[in-house]
Amino acid sequence: MHDQTENLHAPIVHDDPRRFINRETSWLAFDRRIIEEALNPRQPLFERVRFLAISASNLDEFMAVRVASIEAQHEARLNIKTDDGLTPRQHLAIIDEHVAQLLNDQRAAWFSVHRELATAGIVIQEPQDLSKDDLKWLENYFHENIFLALTPLAVDPAHPFPFIPNGGVALALQLRDRHRKQDLNVILPLPQQVPRFIRLPTHDDDATVRFVMLEAAIRQFLHHVFPLSELLASGEFRVLRDSEIRLSGEHSEDFVHTFESALKTRYRGAIIRLSVSNAMPNEIREFLAAQLDVTPEKMTIRSGILRLADINQLIVPDFPELLYPPYEPRFPERIREFNGDCFAAIGHKDILVHHPYESFDVVLQFIRQAASDPQVVAIKQTLYRTSRESPIVRALIEAAEAGKSVTAMVELKARFDEEANIRWARDLERAGAQVVFGFMELKTHAKMTLVVRRENNALRSYVHFGTGNYHHETARVYTDLSFFTCDMDLCQDAATMFNYMTGYAKPQSFKKIAVAPLTLRQTLEKLIDDEIAHAKAGRPAQIWAKLNALVDPHIIDRLYNASAAGVHIELIVRGACCLRPGVPELSENIRVKSLVGRFLEHSRVVAFGAGHGLPHDEAKVFISSADWMQRNLDRRIETLVPIENPTVHQQVLDQVMVATIKDTRQSWDMLPDGNYRRCDTTEDDFSAHEYFMTNPSLSGRGANLAKKSLPPRLKYQRKTKASHSVSSQKENAASERK
Repeated sequence: MHDQTENLHAPIVHDDPRRFINRETSWLAFDRRIIEEALNPRQPLFERVRFLAISASNLDEFMAVRVASIEAQHEARLNIKTDDGLTPRQHLAIIDEHVAQLLNDQRAAWFSVHRELATAGIVIQEPQDLSKDDLKWLENYFHENIFLALTPLAVDPAHPFPFIPNGGVALALQLRDRHRKQDLNVILPLPQQVPRFIRLPTHDDDATVRFVMLEAAIRQFLHHVFPLSELLASGEFRVLRDSEIRLSGEHSEDFVHTFESALKTRYRGAIIRLSVSNAMPNEIREFLAAQLDVTPEKMTIRSGILRLADINQLIVPDFPELLYPPYEPRFPERIREFNGDCFAAIGHKDILVHHPYESFDVVLQFIRQAASDPQVVAIKQTLYRTSRESPIVRALIEAAEAGKSVTAMVELKARFDEEANIRWARDLERAGAQVVFGFMELKTHAKMTLVVRRENNALRSYVHFGTGNYHHETARVYTDLSFFTCDMDLCQDAATMFNYMTGYAKPQSFKKIAVAPLTLRQTLEKLIDDEIAHAKAGRPAQIWAKLNALVDPHIIDRLYNASAAGVHIELIVRGACCLRPGVPELSENIRVKSLVGRFLEHSRVVAFGAGHGLPHDEAKVFISSADWMQRNLDRRIETLVPIENPTVHQQVLDQVMVATIKDTRQSWDMLPDGNYRRCDTTEDDFSAHEYFMTNPSLSGRGANLAKKSLPPRLKYQRKTKASHSVSSQKENAASERK
């Protein structure tokens, strides 16, 4: 197994490619942490099934997008090297090793979880093990729900090999036609509209939940499909296709038409991997490889279930004890105190809503109120990803139909949501909204809503900045921050941003926010350089950042410089991290951890001590839509928003960041070699998720809750060589706050 690096014993200097961890292997390490949660006995059994299904879905996307892109480089003979010095050929070889290990881990985890499901009373049975009554029921189910959806496709000189869609599973059959005395090759795709796991009736005297897999049921009753044929051999196979959209040119007269054409191309993308069941005979494997033009290195032989993500169907309501206890997000008391009037509440003081612990209904209520309020003149919003039946878009449509000026900045290049976004764009246009698709060469990833309202014979603006998407379903499981303010400078910056996105009115400057690709990178670099200057001057110097990914080599090198200067850095990076922490003379002052648990960490926060250490009232604190990747900083529209209101500032630092840094229950420490080790759990074991679920946020708690005693402030203790000095900084900061 190829390690993340060939040799960490030799010193790593600042121009050494080994200072970067490979992006793809780091991402696969994240998927491995998800698999570890599938084996974690602390997690309820059904949630472990869900973790395993997520890991399978993640790996599918990784292969269909990232691996497909690298293979395209290799086939085009582009000698593009990664930041850690790999050619496309070398890169693919290392990825294949890690993917093979990950598939083994998934298979082992499935066998383990499968056994525990059986012990808990959830079993998968083979048709031959069923009673006569169960077989009769299954046969009726086959005729009523499966037979008419099946389309067997012969393969011979008169019938070319059929198209198998991306991710599709099919049976390859060898049949003997008893009437014509000849052998047939037949492909039988599994109908995607039929459940993969068929639930059998429950017996009165047995609470066991029993399933039969779709492919097993089809094999059992194949004689109904081929009454004059004998089955000689069979096996399942699955294809993954290149899912990257590649536009044909820089400009197009019709942006939407260009994307619709590209989506059709993606549907029929080249095969990246062919997976076949280990029970499939070699003859059929060779037949498939030849028909699909797949080379041996693109074929994997798998045991277990092909398309493992389908195991989510095993999560049934019969066993609530095998799920997380239900959790209902809080609604901020502050808004209730103003009788649900979002504008009055925001006008009183800035509010930060912490999802999913606090309800996304706040965001929906803000937009619905804007849509129905006769004093609202205009609504402008970015839409990157949203739900299929989005109440956000419905509210915008109602506002446009009511005659308000509605501008929707719809991003067509949101991967796998392109078709939904095209549909929403057309619905909004029909309602009278102004729909803008932004820049061909830039992806609009910022999350922002601007509401302009007439008050006292003048216009007043309210703005929402978010770290996550306007998606009410994912907001129940993604941790994100929603910041509401009527600060004049921030509202002016938001208006300037919309002018830039809709009219290409490139701004000369912004009052407070930083925007990619214009100023965000430079702002981050200056803030890091300022901490370096504080460290060299003998002042406390600290950086905290919470991100989904840290990949950008220039930012990483600046963090290395900061570490060398004595800046203490805490990084919470959920997924890919190309920085090596804890390397002597390179990153010994940097700690990296990752949280994997009940909720998906998605919020982006960054804080700089500004000569005071962290946490501190004078620290510079920001929320952002951007991860620290080249694409976010150079090829996307992103925001970095300062948090200046004292209550919200304290909430981000003392609640969100300290609790996340303090967490041990869901946390993994990153090692210098790029591997991860689960944090040690002791009697001081702490769960950030549980803390947020049980404690109201500072800015949303309202006057009544504010009068009550708050939970004790979380203590932050740095676990490094410099823990004594940092602890002293924290104590000084705490005394200053008092």
